[in-house]
Amino acid sequence: MRQFTTESLSLDLADALPFLGHLPPWAETLLGLLLLAAVAWLANFIVKHIVLRIVTRWLPHDDLTPLPVAARLANIVPALIISSGIVLVPNLPGAIVTLVSNVVAASIILFVAMALGKALSLGNDIYNHRPDAASRPIKGYIQLLKIALYAGAAILIVAALMDQSPFLLLSGLGAMAAVLLLVFKDTILSLVASVQLTSNDMIRVGDWIEMPALGADGDVIDIALHTVKVQNWDKTISTIPTHRLISESFRNWRGMSEAGGRRIKRSLFIDQNGIRFLSSGEKQKLRRFQLLDAYLGRKQEELGEWNAALEKAGRDPVNERNVTNIGTFRAYVVEYLRANAHIAQGMTLMVRQLDPTPQGLPLEIYCFTNTTAWGDYEGIQSDIFDHLLAILPEFGLRVFQQPSGLDLQRGLAARSSVDRRPASA
Repeated sequence: MRQFTTESLSLDLADALPFLGHLPPWAETLLGLLLLAAVAWLANFIVKHIVLRIVTRWLPHDDLTPLPVAARLANIVPALIISSGIVLVPNLPGAIVTLVSNVVAASIILFVAMALGKALSLGNDIYNHRPDAASRPIKGYIQLLKIALYAGAAILIVAALMDQSPFLLLSGLGAMAAVLLLVFKDTILSLVASVQLTSNDMIRVGDWIEMPALGADGDVIDIALHTVKVQNWDKTISTIPTHRLISESFRNWRGMSEAGGRRIKRSLFIDQNGIRFLSSGEKQKLRRFQLLDAYLGRKQEELGEWNAALEKAGRDPVNERNVTNIGTFRAYVVEYLRANAHIAQGMTLMVRQLDPTPQGLPLEIYCFTNTTAWGDYEGIQSDIFDHLLAILPEFGLRVFQQPSGLDLQRGLAARSSVDRRPASA
């Protein structure tokens, strides 16, 4: 059987093209390279502008299209033509043929790796259209597969360029294991953190998280292998290393959003000098409030029985019980919140006194709105406290406030007017 070598193939090419025998060797080589480049270009044109256009008629053209994958694979066709045709170029040194073949082989490996990378990205995009994609993102795993893919492709490319077996290069990586662990330390930490975040459902795209240590307070917009991006409320972007979400604490407000109610927890600081018992006339006056009528009626009946028993036993009137203005106001606030259509009645609702402070007696309002929208929540909270601050004087109460410059000015002015008053004869 006849064996085909570079020389025999060159002779066959010369027989096929008789005019090559009348050209100098360098011209034959140059003409052969031009013909090979022209055939490769023609094949590339046919594949990309004819074959792909025909094929793409049956492929989707939206964001979930495999067209980028097909475009990367189309580059393999001219590379294969060059790899097969380089040996037909006459008078080309064997070292050049080997070099071109190795470079073309490395290019084919790169094109295949790029196509697989695009395929992985397409798979991630398809997965993101699932209803549960936000709670269990796979972008981190896709990035890890890409790292492994490109690392393997890099080893194969180097082996192809060196015309050596890739297993020879892999055998030398054992001695570099410590170096690789150091280089990919963040990747390993991020991979473990991504697995824990996903398996424990600690964070999702769209969650509102708060991490003061890193200045993050906003919505999660992207979860990757190495970083989590948070768009803060001032529209800035905070980038958090994935492993920091495991090693440090952060607050996730998803539970509040899923519950459908947002908590109001704010105190009114009451001036304790105004706290006292209510007289009969004041109680009768307060019964004008519809929210207090039933409460004062119950209290009057309860305290009437208590005080009647004391009077029958001949006790001193100092032992009698009476209604206070602060207790009545607290009852009013409870009934006001229960009658408010914007307050979630199925959640915790209470008004309580906290420990007295130098700034007054804190009266804490603890309840939940029936919406989690930030603007609506702030409006509801403001309306409630606007009303409570305005109605406090009806109960003989006032809020505590630190003396201001105007208070000192009025005090000095009052004392000055007293000092200027003429002495009596």
